[in-house]
Amino acid sequence: MDLVEMECQRWKSKGLNIKYEVRGNRKGYKAGALKEGLKHDYVKDCEYIAMFDADFQPDSDFLLRTIPFLVHNPEIALVQTRWKFVNADECLLTRFQEMSLDYHFKFEQEAGSSVYSFFGFNGTAGVWRIAAIDDAGGWKDRTTVEDMDLAVRATLQGWKFVYIGDIKVRSELPSTFKAYRFQQHRWSCGPANLFKKMMVEILESKCHFGTNSTFVLFPEIQIPLWGVVYVPTVITLLKALGTPSSFHLVILWVLFENVMSLHRIKAAVSGLLDAGGRVNEWVVTEKLGDANKTKPSTNGSDAVKVIDIKLPEPDVKLTEPLVPKLVKRRTRFWERYHCSELFVGTCIILCGCYDVLYAKKGYYIYLFLQGIAFIVVGFGYVGTIPPSTQ
Repeated sequence: MDLVEMECQRWKSKGLNIKYEVRGNRKGYKAGALKEGLKHDYVKDCEYIAMFDADFQPDSDFLLRTIPFLVHNPEIALVQTRWKFVNADECLLTRFQEMSLDYHFKFEQEAGSSVYSFFGFNGTAGVWRIAAIDDAGGWKDRTTVEDMDLAVRATLQGWKFVYIGDIKVRSELPSTFKAYRFQQHRWSCGPANLFKKMMVEILESKCHFGTNSTFVLFPEIQIPLWGVVYVPTVITLLKALGTPSSFHLVILWVLFENVMSLHRIKAAVSGLLDAGGRVNEWVVTEKLGDANKTKPSTNGSDAVKVIDIKLPEPDVKLTEPLVPKLVKRRTRFWERYHCSELFVGTCIILCGCYDVLYAKKGYYIYLFLQGIAFIVVGFGYVGTIPPSTQ
C-alpha cells in the first residue's frame, strides 16, 4: 500500500486531482470500504465511480471508452467490461478457470446485455453511476456478494446495464486450489444467501430475471435420453467453445467441475439456510503474482531492489526485500491433502467396482474417471503450491 500512496503523491505533484484514502477497520469488508469511500465530501462533485480490485490493470483509455455510454444514456447505471487473464497458462487449474469465465463473459453477460435483461455486476472492472447507487440504497454488507446485491436492487429500480466485451482488463486468476475453493465458496454461498433475503422483493417485482435451471421434484417423471445426455453434451461443448485454445481439455474440465460441485452445493445450501458459520465469511482470494516465478538468491542473502520515486519533497530511495526468505517447514496432512475429495473419490470408485462385479450397467467407466478426478484433486495435484514463508 505504501507504493500506491507514493504513486498517488507522484501524480498529485503533477497537478492531478487524486487522493489516497485508507480506513482504519475492515467492518463490512469490501462493501464497507465502498460505502465509506462514498462518504467523502469530494465525492459530491463526481458522477461516476470506476472500480478495480487490487490485481486488475486497466488500459490508460479505459474511462474514455466506458464513460460515453453513461453520458449519452441516462438510463444506464453500469458499464461492465471483460476480464483478461495474464496467468491463464500457469497451470491446469488456471486453464479450467479461464474456460469457465470466458463462457460467463462471452455468453452469459453478452446475452443479458443484448436482450436488455438482468446480468450481474462482476465486482470489478466496471463503472457505476453514483446516482444509481444512491437510488438503489447504496452498498450493503449483509452478504459477501455486495456486487450482485447492488445489481439486483438497481435492476428492481428500473436501471439498465451494458456489457462491453471489447474492453478487456488484465487480471490474475488464483493458482492454488485452496484459494480457488475459498473463492468458489463465496461465489456460491453469497448469491444463495442474497436470494433468501431478497426472494420476496424479486418475486413481487415486474423486472425480468432470466432462469437457467429446472428442478425435477417428482421421481415418477421419465426424462428422455436426449434430455439427459444429448442436450447437456451440446451445452458443455458450446461452453468449451468460449476458449478454443483449451477445447482439448473439455473432458478434464467437466470432471473437475463435477469435483467443484461438491463445494458449490455445500456452499449454496449453507447460504440458503443461513447455517454453517461460514455464510458471511470473507477470505481474500490469494494471488501469488510472480512469487512462484522468482527464485531467491543462492548466496544466502536477501535480494534487494531499489525504488527511486520522485516526490514533492527531495528524492528518497526506499529498499525492500524482493522475495521473502523461504523457510522449509513440515506440512501437516490436512494442509497438503483434501480429505473430503479423497473420501468422495473413494466412494465413487467403490461404486464403480460394484457396477463391474454385480450391477453390470456400464456406469463404471464414468464412475472410475470421476473417482480418479476426485482423488487427484484430493492429493493436491491441481494448482500450484505456494512457497512457504515465515
